Amino acid sequence: MYLIITSLYLEMFKTICVDHVGIACKDLDLSKKFYTEVLGLSCTGEEAVPEQGVKTVFIPCGETLLELLVDITENGDGPIGKYIAKNGQGIQHIAVRVDDVQAAIDTTIEKGAAILWLPPFILGKSCLISFYGSA
Repeated sequence: MYLIITSLYLEMFKTICVDHVGIACKDLDLSKKFYTEVLGLSCTGEEAVPEQGVKTVFIPCGETLLELLVDITENGDGPIGKYIAKNGQGIQHIAVRVDDVQAAIDTTIEKGAAILWLPPFILGKSCLISFYGSA
């Protein structure tokens, strides 16, 4: 038996806002200084996520957050280290908040998005996420 999913049967989701912009950095302390001392923003604390080989710092900026990301793997070969090696420092991802993660996954796959990570997983303390390639 085959299961055929079409847009008629998919529950739609609502895009709420840009949640955060992830910025890959080589030096977290130097990057934090730019955002705090030069731009006058404040950091909300650091969080290591060893299973992803990354340390993050969130910086509120208006209605969204900036997320500084640094590789913490021993050889610099975690996802952020690999990203920097290939692309250099800078914007690594844009996170969009939706009201229903599973509906968003189902809908975007149905519409041909290149999903990079399934199933969705909890990153950090409470963020259920999934990754897509750029269109």
